[in-house]
Amino acid sequence: MIEAYCKQGTSKWLWLSIFGLLTLTVISDVQADIYVYVDSRGVMNFTNTPTSSEYKLYMKEKKRASKNKWLVVKKYDDVIIEAASVNGIAFPLLKALIHVESCFNPKAVSRKGALGLCQIMPQNLKKLSIEDPFDPKQNIMGGAQYLKNMIDRFDGQLSLALAAYNAGPTVVELYQDIPPYPETQNYVEKVLRLFKHYKKS
Repeated sequence: MIEAYCKQGTSKWLWLSIFGLLTLTVISDVQADIYVYVDSRGVMNFTNTPTSSEYKLYMKEKKRASKNKWLVVKKYDDVIIEAASVNGIAFPLLKALIHVESCFNPKAVSRKGALGLCQIMPQNLKKLSIEDPFDPKQNIMGGAQYLKNMIDRFDGQLSLALAAYNAGPTVVELYQDIPPYPETQNYVEKVLRLFKHYKKS
C-alpha cells in the first residue's frame, strides 16, 4: 500500500536538503487504482492493494502525461488557507501537517487505511462530514477540523495535539505526554520543523 514518504524516517542531512529546495519542491504523483470494501459495521475500508475479492474498484487512476506526474507543493494553498481560517488554525501549521501526512498526494492510502491529503481514518469520515476522502477540499476541511479538535482537547498544547492526530487522543491522554512511539515522536518533530519553515516562506 502507499505509505507517505514524509512519514518514514529521514536523516537530518536529507531534511536540510529538502528545506533548501522546498520553494521549488515537487512531489511524485503516485499512480494507483483505489479499492473499497464495506465491513460488517458499515465502515468503508480503502486500499490500493486489495487482499481479497471483497474489495471492489472505487476509483480508477487515470494515466497522465509524464509532464503532469509532479505536484507542486503550493497546489492546494487556496483550500488550506480557507480550511485554516474556518477552523481558526494557522495556515503554515495545516500545510506542514499535510506535507508530512501525504506529501500532497490526494490519493494517498496508508498501510493503516488512512486516506487522502490529511490521512483521515475511515471511522472518522462521517463525523467530519467527508463523503469523498479523495476530494482535496473535503479532506483538507475535515483534517483541519480534526486538528482543531485535538488542539482544543489538549488546551492548545501543540505537540500533544499533533501526537494525538498521529497516535490517537486516548493514547496521549494515557501518557499525558507524547507517547514513546518512534513514529509519533518523529511525526511531531517533522510537523513542527516544517511549521517553522512555512511560517518563514
